[in-house]
Amino acid sequence: MTICNPNQASGRTQWRKAAFALGFAGAMLAIAAPALAQTQQRPNNAIFALRDTETEELLRSYEIPLARAAGMDVNAVRVFVMGDLSINAFATQPQDIFIFAGMLLDVKTPNELIGVMAHETGHLSGGHLTRSIDAMDKASVPMLLSMVVGLAVMMAGGGPLGTAIMGMGQSIAQYQFNAFSRIQESAADQIGFKLLTATRQSPMGMYNTFVRFAQEQARSAYKIQPFAVSHPVGQERVSALQDLVDNSSYREVPDPPQSVYALQMIQAKLGGFILPPDETLKRYPLSNTSSAARYARTMAYMKKPDLQRALAEINSLIAEEPNNPYFHEVLGQIHVMMARPALGIPAYQKAVSLKPQAPQLRSALAVAQLAMDDPKLAAAALGNLKVALLTEEEDPFAWYQVAKAYHLMQNPAMADLATAESNYNSGNLPQAFIFASRARSKLPQGSTDWQRANDIIGAAHGAMPQQR
Repeated sequence: MTICNPNQASGRTQWRKAAFALGFAGAMLAIAAPALAQTQQRPNNAIFALRDTETEELLRSYEIPLARAAGMDVNAVRVFVMGDLSINAFATQPQDIFIFAGMLLDVKTPNELIGVMAHETGHLSGGHLTRSIDAMDKASVPMLLSMVVGLAVMMAGGGPLGTAIMGMGQSIAQYQFNAFSRIQESAADQIGFKLLTATRQSPMGMYNTFVRFAQEQARSAYKIQPFAVSHPVGQERVSALQDLVDNSSYREVPDPPQSVYALQMIQAKLGGFILPPDETLKRYPLSNTSSAARYARTMAYMKKPDLQRALAEINSLIAEEPNNPYFHEVLGQIHVMMARPALGIPAYQKAVSLKPQAPQLRSALAVAQLAMDDPKLAAAALGNLKVALLTEEEDPFAWYQVAKAYHLMQNPAMADLATAESNYNSGNLPQAFIFASRARSKLPQGSTDWQRANDIIGAAHGAMPQQR
């Protein structure tokens, strides 16, 4: 499990979409953050990504049946975890769903999380983001008109009146957009219910989540005005789903035991990684010997750091599940974080042998191999990175590691080209232009790599004026 800055995560485009969605209050499912959110303070309220194959694969296993039932391209659907403890989730075009860590830790059952994802899939299948942009454009008309009139009044000497007119226009615009958003939220709830029915899953998870949201609103210290919020007021939302849930043929369908176990392990791993170690150890005391508790303590001890205790916990899990690739991945991460890459390499190799197509496992193994600064290991690392980049070709960190591998292999031209790729995918276009130009001057003219350097030069040069 790793932290990625949105500008460094795989896929520049989806993080810009995410930032846009958050910027215009496009979070499609939200509630005020619980006390848990107060345990994590990040500078400048930065939103960061968490990359973890185990978590992402579990979420994707939930999403694929829903997406298929919605008639979406399941190969294009992507699910990401945001490292923020708010209870939140949102969707962006074309088919990206973002789940906040707080939401993952808050749900009680797999079915609750599936219900949240059904709601977000409802937004995607309903084309709500595109319509929201249109609604914003329409809502901006009264605001712009009020600004013109207000400025005219102010220039004529009516300062307070002009200010009031402009404020009134902004309020009208916000009310219009909120009303439109509430309609879309209700529509997403309805679509989500249909998707759960189509996949023969219980709607109780989605319903119970909204019940908790309604209770949270009811406990608020202030009265929520329906016209002032972008989501349906809690009890209205629950009432709208009540009859559907009561009459569902799949209301009592339980979560499979293996699904419950998988979610508990993810919650333990995520909590141990993102929460302060002392809080994790309080939640999962030594008296709790379950697999989930030991997983959580492994992550907490790794953060402290307490190498011996972390190793003891993860090795106990490996002894019970020797073919679990994620336990071997964590073992490798412990060693690498403790500056012991030579011991981390075998653990990562075991994880890759158990799950050879997982790009993040390949990248992690490559990082451990390159940390040895051994040219003989550089070629193996490069091979692992190339496999990873087949799936995540926009990952700046992977390209940075490729550059390191070529440097160890004494291939400066390809090192420069990989550095150009890294900078291009992280949005640093001036540096991408510089390194691509350096690579082109060293590469055989007309070769595939020479042409790729040309492509980066052209793309970076064309976009740099916009960046400035």
